[in-house]
Amino acid sequence: MTRRKRRNHSPALKAKVALAVVRGERTVAELAGQFDVHPNQIQDWKKKLVAGAEHVFGAGAVAVEHAERETAQLHAKIGQLTMEKGFLSTALGRDR
Repeated sequence: MTRRKRRNHSPALKAKVALAVVRGERTVAELAGQFDVHPNQIQDWKKKLVAGAEHVFGAGAVAVEHAERETAQLHAKIGQLTMEKGFLSTALGRDR
């Protein structure tokens, strides 16, 4: 009996199989047969999906909001500095 080469499954396949298990569309055994993956591997993918689901709605949303707020502050600072530069150029006579 020869050993099977190590396979790397795409993240899309992992998500598809894990979501199918979570939804209850098919049993783990049926999915294992359909996708030619060991049932224990499917259970691991399911655990990772369930454990990481909070990051989809939690930390990522806060990080995006923080980045947007910081971007707005930086744009305001750029506007302020541009106005100051224009004022000083005019005041010092360099704008002629």
